[in-house]
Amino acid sequence: MSVHSTQARLSVPALMAYKGKQKIASLTAYIAPIARMLDEHMDMILVGDSTAMVGYAMPDTLSITVDMLAAHAAAVVRATHHACIVVDMPFGSYQQSPQQAFANASRMLAASGAQAVKLEGGQVMAETTRFLVERGVPVLAHVGLMPQYVNTMGGYKAQGMSDAAAQRVLEDAVAHAQAGAWGVVLEGVAEGLGRRITESIAIPTIGIGASPDCDGQVLVTEDILGLTSGKIPKFAKPYADVGAVISQAAAQYAAEVRDGSFPTLEHCFGVKR
Repeated sequence: MSVHSTQARLSVPALMAYKGKQKIASLTAYIAPIARMLDEHMDMILVGDSTAMVGYAMPDTLSITVDMLAAHAAAVVRATHHACIVVDMPFGSYQQSPQQAFANASRMLAASGAQAVKLEGGQVMAETTRFLVERGVPVLAHVGLMPQYVNTMGGYKAQGMSDAAAQRVLEDAVAHAQAGAWGVVLEGVAEGLGRRITESIAIPTIGIGASPDCDGQVLVTEDILGLTSGKIPKFAKPYADVGAVISQAAAQYAAEVRDGSFPTLEHCFGVKR
């Protein structure tokens, strides 16, 4: 006899229905302990290709693979039961053709149990979005500042700062909406542009350095918890300094090991009381 959970995970259609009614709260997670702590509070958890930089100390997001992200996404799915889980498509896994994108996206979802993929790119990628959606792969598009385009954009620079540039980003978002994307991430764009896109398309916009008027927000969890080395992005707000707590605990542990005060007999087995 099959057993079904009574706890319903938020679905892609459920998040689409938030448009104009409720903001979508989202953070990233790459490992089970973090995902477990975020789950009850988030509508969506993104297993981002930022795993490359945050989890592996890579210089950018370009080197992480489908297999690596699928493994992280599977851990996040197993550790959660409430949030909708979306996983990034890595650089080089979908740009060659819609067929390549479907092969890798379907493998990603099958291996991880995630509910949708996210892919970066402007109008040129809209046909890939359409191809995937028509074949049962929900797509969250990503326009504006696109980290996978760091080499062509000349760095991590805000986008849509001129009228012409803003129009291009708007057209990118509209193209993906028309192609069937369920939502669009707007990263590092002029505030007015983020508001304008949100008002112009019928699907949710999820901002990261965009506008308070976006239909939702996403940030890298480590940026808000004090776990990022160096300066955090302008658009991230620190909510806690967990890094300091971890460092203090590690220092206390090391000191006790060195002075012999840890472990004590209460931490040992086979000790007669």
